[in-house]
Amino acid sequence: MLADRLPDALPSDPMHWADAWLKEATATKVQRNPNSMTIASVGADSQPSSRVILCKDFVPDPGYLVFYTNYRSKKSLELVANPNAAALFHWDALGRQIRIEGTVVRSPAEESDAYFASRDWGSQLGAWGSDQSETIVSHAALVSQIRQRATDLGLTLEPDTQTLADDNIPDIARPAHWGGFRLWATMIELWIEGKNRIHDRACWQRDIVRATEHTFTTTPWTGTRLQP
Repeated sequence: MLADRLPDALPSDPMHWADAWLKEATATKVQRNPNSMTIASVGADSQPSSRVILCKDFVPDPGYLVFYTNYRSKKSLELVANPNAAALFHWDALGRQIRIEGTVVRSPAEESDAYFASRDWGSQLGAWGSDQSETIVSHAALVSQIRQRATDLGLTLEPDTQTLADDNIPDIARPAHWGGFRLWATMIELWIEGKNRIHDRACWQRDIVRATEHTFTTTPWTGTRLQP
């Protein structure tokens, strides 16, 4: 069990604390998707938009998290136009919350390829079958579209679309319009629920400088305790 409050001398690297919280939430199965988080982006009209997605990798050193999506989706188009984003993890059963802000870049192609290959055939088909965020006339039309794209990929489905008609599962390549994003943290806030609303809360900040297409150099974290 992790500590029920932050130490008086704040940790020099809060990402490792956050990683430990995520691992505990996963190990104790506090909810169906303990790695779920809210990602917020901002559109060209300055309107913020948020949605719940799954964090598929949390890398405390050098300090980023990874999620996967359709690169043509609303959130992807917003993140490409404005790479500033925010993420929120909240585990009510544990009384803990993590807020992260930072800069988003695409994951390396080989990282996206490796994760896509680890997905089951249904999830792989989903990446091909749905044009995320695009309009469609009906649920039946979506099912028809998915079935047609399954055929194009060499899959034969039963009428329920959830079951393969045979054991033939061809290798399905990752579509170019689907892959990962890395959110490199410039700010992280850790929050622990306290009795009588005397919560424990601290915020850390750092600077990041673009080094390559996918990576940044970073400065050390500077932490500050905040009132709840």
